[in-house]
Amino acid sequence: MDESTASALPGSDGTRAITLRVPAKPEYVALCRLALTGLSQLRAMNDETVADLKLALTEAVSNSVRHAYGPNGDGHVDVTYELMPDRLGIEVADDGHGFDPDETPSFDAEVSEGGLGIAIIRSIADELDIERRESGGSRLRFVKLLET
Repeated sequence: MDESTASALPGSDGTRAITLRVPAKPEYVALCRLALTGLSQLRAMNDETVADLKLALTEAVSNSVRHAYGPNGDGHVDVTYELMPDRLGIEVADDGHGFDPDETPSFDAEVSEGGLGIAIIRSIADELDIERRESGGSRLRFVKLLET
């Protein structure tokens, strides 16, 4: 692959993990969604769950694209999908400016900047973890439990 890369890790317990590295550009959000669509074919997921996961993923990747590297987007975003028998974990990481995950923006600031992404992800996910990385940048990981 030219501007993006993908790698897969097989698991002996039925877990499949794929990491996709894309440039921090808005047009690559669709590629991240396509990878999720492909993974959703490997486990029984209803259409509503897949749509919710695509929305949460779009918000997470868009946040990195929009905020991590400034207006030029000179960087990359790593998206790791971990499909397990009973859950799907998605991690979005960047090496950008980072932010304080403990700082709660005011509701007015969130709405004025279109910043409801974290709230949307929180409402969709069964687990959510956001952190500033020691090496710089941010890491957001969410998990959705799948019906078995």
